[in-house]
Amino acid sequence: MMRVVSREIELTSKGFTDILDLTPRLDQLVRREGFREGHLLVFVPGSTGGLTTIEYEPGLVEDLKRFFEQWIPMDRDYAHNFAWQDGNGYAHLRAAMLKPDLMIPIVNGRMALGTWQQVVFIDFDNRKRHRRLVVQFQGL
Repeated sequence: MMRVVSREIELTSKGFTDILDLTPRLDQLVRREGFREGHLLVFVPGSTGGLTTIEYEPGLVEDLKRFFEQWIPMDRDYAHNFAWQDGNGYAHLRAAMLKPDLMIPIVNGRMALGTWQQVVFIDFDNRKRHRRLVVQFQGL
């Protein structure tokens, strides 16, 4: 019989394109919930953070931060900043490019990630944040 279970992951980030590896916490949740086959969905409530996969190593983490800064710089004039005066227009745009969710298959009781593939949360906001991510499992 198919099961659906929802959990949360809480974390604190530094903002400013802080990249956090979620893989160990997700592995722990998969084991704790006992799913053998199915998938998990990770979702970021909010509009200044995103999810992706990457090889989580220091050089590539820095390369990714540099890429975002070149692609959507923090110091440009964004209409959002004029409307809200909060200075994080760039954060909303970066998050929109990544999206707030990521689906990962569970096969034989493990996330079906590649050898060098980790799940990361990126907080683009312009301040330290406490975040709550939703993790939803569906399967057997």
